Amino acid sequence: MRLLDRYLLRELLVPLAYCLGGFLIFYVAFDLIFQINRFLDNRLLFWDIVEYYVVTLPELLVEQVLPVSLLLALLYATTNHNRHHELIAIRAAGISLWRLAAPYLAVGVVFGAVVFLIGEFWLPSAAERAKFILERRQTQPVQRDWFAKLDFVNEATHREWVMSGFNRRTGEITSGLKLMTVLPDGATETVDAKRALYSNGQWHLFSALTWHQGTNESVPSFPPRSNAVLNLTLSETPAWIRSEIKLNTLSTTDAAKGPQLSIREIREYLRLHPRIERAKKAMLLTQLQGRIAAPFTCLAVVLIALPFGARPGRRDVFVGVASSIFICFGYFILQRISFGLGVSMYLPPFLAAWLPNILCGGLGLVLLARLR
Repeated sequence: MRLLDRYLLRELLVPLAYCLGGFLIFYVAFDLIFQINRFLDNRLLFWDIVEYYVVTLPELLVEQVLPVSLLLALLYATTNHNRHHELIAIRAAGISLWRLAAPYLAVGVVFGAVVFLIGEFWLPSAAERAKFILERRQTQPVQRDWFAKLDFVNEATHREWVMSGFNRRTGEITSGLKLMTVLPDGATETVDAKRALYSNGQWHLFSALTWHQGTNESVPSFPPRSNAVLNLTLSETPAWIRSEIKLNTLSTTDAAKGPQLSIREIREYLRLHPRIERAKKAMLLTQLQGRIAAPFTCLAVVLIALPFGARPGRRDVFVGVASSIFICFGYFILQRISFGLGVSMYLPPFLAAWLPNILCGGLGLVLLARLR
């Protein structure tokens, strides 16, 4: 069986490599035509452009290239085997269709793991890194790194952050910071500072003044000092602030395009905001389910491709190519529609994210059962 598995894998991996390489080259070439003026305006060097595509290509790889390439290569390989009656010979030797599909399913599992790892650990920060690359050669400081008048509440610690200015790149808080913490006894402790920096696991607040407010009056806990530096160890970090900015600025239109956030970011945000509004919760839960369902797209692709490519009869390989194009269009249209309905609360988040995989995988299993 190992010899058969190696043969089937070799016949799949060769066209798969061509598909992956071809799609990536095609995308980079066309994107470069439209982006070249932007690169020149930002004075990017050759290696800056290379780094930019290294950062941005995994998003395309996860969302489209990997599933489409696997589908196209699998239909090509199985149709080619059928042309030479190899699948009939293999099954005549007593090998079941499911055993024959084992190497293909293994490739789907590996691709699914790659999709999960890239989506969870690479994509959430890819847009910010790409933006930094585009702007690194500019002579003037970029104001888009600064956010003004931010107000966040950490419901887990009962602490509210009010910032006049926050630098997304450095994590520095400027132009004023106010921390208001509700203590267990119901009193409120407020810290005012002109500037704050985060280093070595601590916030360093400059020109800080602490106020303790009871039920009736507010009294400073120590005499005001303009040069006072207060060091605080808090659960909130610059990464937490960036995550708050990212999730609070995510629009419904962008969320409907597909998963934009990592599982960790969504779960942490939902944990810290148990009383989130219903519409935003539906959007985040759809994003969460979409990120979990994304790796299973590769398995759904294998299940839907096998019965189309393994049907008895001698057919041209271009039939497999045409079938893959039709299946791809149908799958991605269904995916966009169902995801948008989930974000808009017309479908439950689980159903909205998993519907394309359920339909394609279920149809593939039904067609495979008819071939047995």
